[in-house]
Amino acid sequence: MPSFDSKKLTTITHHINEEENLHPEATGEFTNLLNDLQLAIRILSRDVRRAGLNDILGVTRNTNVHGEQVRKLDLYSNDVVKMAMIRSGYISMMVSEEENEPIIVENAPNGKYVIAFDPLDGSSNIDINVTIGTIFSIYKRLEPDSENPPTIEDLLQPGYKQVAAGYALYGSSTMLVYTTGHGAHAFTLDPTLGEFLLAKENIKMPNRGNYYSINEGNYYKWNENLRQYIDHLKTPSKDNTRPYSLRYIGSGVADIHRTLLKGGIFIYPKEKKFPNGKLRLVYEANPLAMLIEQAGGRATDGEVRILDKKPLDVHERTQIILGSKEDVFECEAFLKGEHPLQKMIL
Repeated sequence: MPSFDSKKLTTITHHINEEENLHPEATGEFTNLLNDLQLAIRILSRDVRRAGLNDILGVTRNTNVHGEQVRKLDLYSNDVVKMAMIRSGYISMMVSEEENEPIIVENAPNGKYVIAFDPLDGSSNIDINVTIGTIFSIYKRLEPDSENPPTIEDLLQPGYKQVAAGYALYGSSTMLVYTTGHGAHAFTLDPTLGEFLLAKENIKMPNRGNYYSINEGNYYKWNENLRQYIDHLKTPSKDNTRPYSLRYIGSGVADIHRTLLKGGIFIYPKEKKFPNGKLRLVYEANPLAMLIEQAGGRATDGEVRILDKKPLDVHERTQIILGSKEDVFECEAFLKGEHPLQKMIL
């Protein structure tokens, strides 16, 4: 009879508490904040699965700050996360993809933390039952002990200053993947217990994968160097490391989750319509980049490490290239016109 895996008894709350023990100065506030956030995710997991029954599928007449049509479940998800963070008492300011401006939390103006989140990433896939998710990024205020209210600069910190980041994935099961800077860990929601249980601890990406993820329908909108890189991935090699297989769902959290677990490369490039890229730096690129790096991968905009970029606006966009280190380094070489094969072509 197989032995029982003791890791199956590790809940996310227990895991967060263990990580807090690594910091003797901890007060418990951060742990409580993460517990409130995972409660919001459990609520969303339940209601995403009942969306058709609860009449929260479909679109509204509104558009968000990015000019995108807002769906009913977008608004609902935004309210759930927002209310959970307000009730926590530890968040003094927040920004969401669905909010034009940052929100100062009136009942906790001196809270030590700020949060940025995309309440429902991949929401264009809601009505066709494709995997969607929630992305979050948490920072400590620049002056956490100040009695003054927070400022926009508390949200405009470079990504390497994140104290926690992660995403929830609402797919065939609900998974929560997070990091506090001590590795990337994945938990699966057991609906019979109402608990997130440890599924993968200290995720490690391979240095090179064999999958690439990009919207290839936009091929002719890219610059020549990127087209050459994608053509390279599809060209068979003598050592059988290529061609790579294309995997693209069109839901950021789902594509990133596969890349995190299987390796390879994910690219959301800039193009004529989005000359700076499309993904938002503060609440999409930064938390995803932190997770990828904690798993041993690399995340860049083609020139600069994502986590080193200083945001100028809470809704700033960026190009993003992330995944297995060797894959990303190779892509960067192509984008700079420095790969040996490009010189042969010329």
